[in-house]
Amino acid sequence: MVPNTHLMGALLGQRDEHLRQVEKAFASEAIAVQGNQISVAGPQAARVIQLFDELVLLLEAGQGLDEAKVARAIDMARDDLRPSEVLGKTVVRGAKGHTVRPHTAGQKRYCDAISENTITFGIGPAGTGKSYLAVALAVQALQARQVNRIVLTRPAVEAGERLGFLPGDLMAKVDPYLRPLYDALFDLLEPEGAQKLIEKGTIEVAPLAFMRGRTLNNSFIILDEAQNTSPEQMKMFLTRIGFGSKCVVTGDKTQVDVAGGRSGLAGIEPILREVEGISFVHLDRRDVVRHKIVGDIIDAYDKAEGNLSGN
Repeated sequence: MVPNTHLMGALLGQRDEHLRQVEKAFASEAIAVQGNQISVAGPQAARVIQLFDELVLLLEAGQGLDEAKVARAIDMARDDLRPSEVLGKTVVRGAKGHTVRPHTAGQKRYCDAISENTITFGIGPAGTGKSYLAVALAVQALQARQVNRIVLTRPAVEAGERLGFLPGDLMAKVDPYLRPLYDALFDLLEPEGAQKLIEKGTIEVAPLAFMRGRTLNNSFIILDEAQNTSPEQMKMFLTRIGFGSKCVVTGDKTQVDVAGGRSGLAGIEPILREVEGISFVHLDRRDVVRHKIVGDIIDAYDKAEGNLSGN
């Protein structure tokens, strides 16, 4: 039983589009709607009823439903997860009341791992929210005064262009490599607020080479695009972490641009897996929160690479 007609309309969607999604996903179930009552018959009836109950909880919490959110809720229901617990977790409230929360079960595991560990590796393809969620949790930690500053860094890999040929001083030359981190900061804090914190040194955005010889205490440190570090750079970075600090390392093992292909991310999990306080979270195409076509592209490449390796 759905509590009221307004919720029922939002639950089913315009022209029953959400209902059709659920029916397509659970084709063996017979779903019938009469007034505010939904009945389900079939081998997975209990799971489908639980799914509708979870979608109602999301609506009651003020969240809207769209095709993407319903699709993610269906995936979670199939894995016996509760969408209301995953999608209802607030990471931080950004500029202008913008709420950042995980959109998939994998993203929630990632956020939980960051909260519970000193060092978390977030590994997965583009569009899975690795960098954005890490920056959001860093902002949350700074606002809660759990850390004194945020340090954001990336390796400045010269993907076909040499830094010497770019105009400006050193920071102007590396700025294009750090731009995605700036974008996330500006989205969460607004450009003016983020710029003030950068000028005060509360937020530091710098290329990885600037980390050598430093010890970073009471800081939330994010190493982005870590697949483009060398093994030596990765070791150097991880040994910079000081007291009271938390670190997130993000990367995509399929996008290595470092010279010679010697990635510091590639073989690190077997080395550090048993170290207490370190967690590895693997995200996949189900965690992609960009346009659906991004997930389809990832699937197509994975399939093509599988065919090539099988020949």
